[in-house]
Amino acid sequence: MNPETIVNLKLHPIQDAGYNISCKAQLERSGALVMEDFLTSETVDFLQIEACELRPQAYFCHQNHNAYLLDPDHAFPAEHIRNLEQVSDKGCVPHDRVPDRSPLRALYKWPDFQKFLESVLGVTVFPYADTLSSININYYEQGQQLGWHYDNASFAVTLMIQASEDGGEFEYLENVRNKEAGDPGYPDTEAVIKGNLHPKTLAMGEGALVLFRGRNSLHRVVPVSSERSRILVTLNFNTEPNVMLSELARLAFFGRLK
Repeated sequence: MNPETIVNLKLHPIQDAGYNISCKAQLERSGALVMEDFLTSETVDFLQIEACELRPQAYFCHQNHNAYLLDPDHAFPAEHIRNLEQVSDKGCVPHDRVPDRSPLRALYKWPDFQKFLESVLGVTVFPYADTLSSININYYEQGQQLGWHYDNASFAVTLMIQASEDGGEFEYLENVRNKEAGDPGYPDTEAVIKGNLHPKTLAMGEGALVLFRGRNSLHRVVPVSSERSRILVTLNFNTEPNVMLSELARLAFFGRLK
């Protein structure tokens, strides 16, 4: 499949250096870049059908975790924000189940798309070395959510394939902690999670490409309330070559190692 038929290049000329500079500036300013209608409408329709066909192959998992995605710190009580449990549950179709004919594979491997990401993110990007982690189709069905957390990775690249009719909003607040300076941001993290500090909502329509820096931005996906699922594709990259997702993470997210 020709990747130039996948992306709406008239609206998002990602092969243009000047356009990429403006995207980079927006990402650096707010920590989030939403490119609405990045995919053509024909591509969105195709991917919605493909995701429905692949749904029986999804591995569903339920996880309890804290906002820092770390083991509990017993120097703090269980109800302290450092240890306070969050809930995440979703289904995932891993990379090796994505058909060879899928537009997702064509886009992921397209050199111009990779160059765009590198220009905007300011890093060199590489696919995962394992067979499961590079392209993931994620399903949030009725009652499912992504609990409050900070990312370990410095960036996330996602495609909104299908929006839920109710619930499923992406909420975040930037610069709540400063991991690089060793500041965990406990007061504001607690205030957001307990509803005393209001987060922002990052709106994204079907077909949107979203770049997000979540290492210091607290974020979650609100529980889906509708029968229509929220379907989101993560395009996962590393800043070093030949990196595999850990065995623990592969078992947790995919239910297998290979």
